[in-house]
Amino acid sequence: MAHLQLTALAGGAGDEMEEVALLGSYDVEAGPVAASDEEAGMRRVQVRVAGMTCSACTGAVEAALSARRGVRRAAVSLLQNRAHVVFDPALAKDEDIVEAIEDAGFEAEILPDSTVSQPKSQKTLSGQFRIGGMTCAACVNSVEGILKKLPGVKRAVVALATSLGEVEYDPSAISKDEIVQAIEDAGFDAALLQSSEQDKVLLSVTGLHTEGDVDVLHDILKKIEGLRQFGVNFGNSEIEIVFDPEVVGLRQIVDTIEMESNDRLKAHVQNPYLQAASNDAQEASKTLHLLLSSLLLSIPVFFIRMVCPHIPLISSFLVMHFGPFCIGDLLKWILVSMIQFVVGKRFYIAAYRALRHGSTNMDVLVVIGTTASYVYSVCALLYGAFTGFHPPIYFETSAMIITFVLFGKYLEVLAKGKTSDAIKKLVELAPATALLLLKDKEGKYSGEKEIDASLVQPGDTLKVLPGSKVPADGVVIWGTSHVNESMVTGESVPISKEVSSPVIGGTMNLHGVLHIQATKVGSGTVLSQIISLVETAQMSKAPIQKFADYVASIFVPIVITLSLLTFLAWFLCGWLGAYPNSWSAESSNCFVFSLMFSISVVVIACPCALGLATPTAVMVATGVGANHGVLVKGGDALERAQNVKYVIFDKTGTLTQGKATVTTAKIFSGMDLGDFLTLVASAEASSEHPLAKAILDYAFHFHFFGKLPSAKDSIKKRKEEILSQWLLEVTDFSALPGKGIQCWINGKKILVS
Repeated sequence: MAHLQLTALAGGAGDEMEEVALLGSYDVEAGPVAASDEEAGMRRVQVRVAGMTCSACTGAVEAALSARRGVRRAAVSLLQNRAHVVFDPALAKDEDIVEAIEDAGFEAEILPDSTVSQPKSQKTLSGQFRIGGMTCAACVNSVEGILKKLPGVKRAVVALATSLGEVEYDPSAISKDEIVQAIEDAGFDAALLQSSEQDKVLLSVTGLHTEGDVDVLHDILKKIEGLRQFGVNFGNSEIEIVFDPEVVGLRQIVDTIEMESNDRLKAHVQNPYLQAASNDAQEASKTLHLLLSSLLLSIPVFFIRMVCPHIPLISSFLVMHFGPFCIGDLLKWILVSMIQFVVGKRFYIAAYRALRHGSTNMDVLVVIGTTASYVYSVCALLYGAFTGFHPPIYFETSAMIITFVLFGKYLEVLAKGKTSDAIKKLVELAPATALLLLKDKEGKYSGEKEIDASLVQPGDTLKVLPGSKVPADGVVIWGTSHVNESMVTGESVPISKEVSSPVIGGTMNLHGVLHIQATKVGSGTVLSQIISLVETAQMSKAPIQKFADYVASIFVPIVITLSLLTFLAWFLCGWLGAYPNSWSAESSNCFVFSLMFSISVVVIACPCALGLATPTAVMVATGVGANHGVLVKGGDALERAQNVKYVIFDKTGTLTQGKATVTTAKIFSGMDLGDFLTLVASAEASSEHPLAKAILDYAFHFHFFGKLPSAKDSIKKRKEEILSQWLLEVTDFSALPGKGIQCWINGKKILVS
C-alpha cells in the first residue's frame, strides 16, 4: 500500500464560499440554513436596495432590518444592491421590510419569487455619458456645476481622465436627451453610453448598404409588437430601440430582424466599453493628425529662422523683397497663419466656449500666449514694411508653442486610454457568445444555437463546452466538471461542479460538458458588479483631488494676472533704466523684451497636469489592483492606505503560486518509489483533473531531473518525447467524479484517489 501526499499551494475548497461571500456572493440562498428556515415556517424575500455606496450603508440597512419585529436574519450585499431577509410572516409583512429600508434613507423594492429578468425602472436612473472637449479640472468643475443645476438631477460626477460623467436623475423631470443638450450648450460634446434603464438599447446592424435596406429594416421593426419607438442611423449602421420587455424580449427582436430579412441583416447589441475604446482610438488619431500637421509646418519656420541665414545661397533668396515684404518673412507669415488658425482652431473654439460660460482653462492660456506673439509679429512686419524700420518678429514662437502643446495633448490622450485598460480586461473576461439549448413544444431539447452572450435571458438553458467560459451566472442542471473561479474568488484550485452547483459568468470551464440554467444576466452578474465597483472607484475623488480641483479653478486667472505683472515690471524697469540696454538690444526696445517674458509665464503655466495627476493615479492604482484581484473602493481608501503599517491575512493558503504541487511521496510497502510513481503518472496522464498534472510533473521531475537541455523550447520538446516513451500503456480508463480514477496497466488494476 502506498500513500501519496499532495499539497495544493492555494486555499482549499472549504475557502470557496468564504471568498465569494467577501464579494457579495451570488449564492446566498444555498445551504442548510435556508432549509431550516422554510421548515420553521419563515419567509425569505430578496429586496433590491438603491442608494448604497459603501459598507457603512450596508451596515445601516442591516441594522434597520434587524431592529424590526419578526425579522430573524438580514444580510445585505453591496455589489448586488440586494438584501436577503428571513422573517416571521405572522409578525411582519413585506411592506414592513420595505418601510424599514426606506426609513434608513434608501429605496427598496421587493423582488418577485421567480427569477427577475431585468431590473425595472426605478424612481432614480443612472446614466453614463461620454463628454468630449474637457482639457483640465476647470472644465470638469464647469460641467459638474451645469449638471447639478438641472432640474431632476440628484447627483453628477465627472472624471477628466476617462472623459466620462455619471448622472443620477429623475426621468419624470428630465430626460437623457435634455442632459446631453445641456452639456453641448456648455460647449462640450456629449453622448449617452449606457443607462440603468433596461428598455432602451443600441444595436449595430450589418448589411445596411443602401436606402432600400433601411426601408426593409423600417418595415420589419414596425411589425414587432411591444416596440415603442426606434431610430435608424444609416451612417453608423445603428438602430436605437425602445421596447417593452414585458411584451417582447431583446433576443426576439434580434431574431426577427434576421429572419424577416432572410439573414441579409444581422443585429448585435453594442458593448458600451468597446464603443468607448473606439472613441479613445479616434481621439488619439485625430490629435496625432493635428500634431503631425503642426510639426510639418513648424519645421520650415524653424529652418528659415535658425538655419537658412547661415546658408549664403538660401539666405540671399530669403532677403529678396516681394513687394514691401521680405520673402523669408512672408513665408513664415503664411506657414504660421496656417498653424495658428487651421491647426490651432480647436484652441480658439475651446477658449471661446470656456469664456462664454465664465470659466477659464488651459486653452485660454494657449490662445492668449500664441495670439499675443502672432499679433505682435504681424504688426511688426507691417510696421517694417511701411516705415522701413524692421523690429524683430517672433512667428516661430507661436508655431512652436502650438506644436509642443499638441504633443502634450497627444501624450495625455494616450495616458487616458491606458488608464482604462483594467476595465477592458475585466470586460474581456466575459465570453462574446453562448450556446443556447433549444426546446420543442413538449419541452425536450431539439438542438442548439450560438447567440450573443448579451442576449442570454434568465431561465435560458446554456451549454458550456470544455475550455470555454461560462456566459452568465447560473446553476448546473446537468454534467460534472471543474471550473477555474480564480478571477472572482481568488481561489487558484479549480472548483468541482455538479448538478445544483452555482457557476459564475466569465469563469473558465476546464473539462466536462455542463448544462446550466441562467439566473443572472447583464448588470446582475457578479462580473458586471465587479466592473461597476471598479468604475465607481475610478470615478471617485480623493480628498486631495478636491483641493487640486479648487486650485485649478482659480489657477488660470492667477496666471494671467502674474503674466500682466511680469510685463509691467520688466517694462517699467526698462523704461526707468533699471537694467542695461544691452539686455534688450536684440529686441530693439523694452516693450518687446517685456512681452516675451509675459508670454513665457502664460505658456509654461499649464494646469492640465494639476487636474490630471490625482485622477490618473487613482485610475491606475485601482486598475492594477483589479488585475490582481484586489478591489479598491475609491480614491479616499487609497489616500488613507498610506497610513497602513501592517496587513493581516485571514488564513493560511491565501498567498499562493496559483498551482498545485506534490510535496512528498511515501511508500508503505517494499515497492520501489520510482516504479510506484511511474504507475501513478501513467494512470493520471489520461485524466483532466487539475491535480493530475501536478502528479505527472512530480514523477517526471523525479525520473529525469538534470537530464534535460537548458533552452525552454528544447525542454518542452524533449519532455514530450520522453513522456511518449516513458509512460506505460493504459486500458479501460475511467474517471469517477468525487472519488478518483481507475484503469488497467500491464494486467493490473490501478486505483488512484
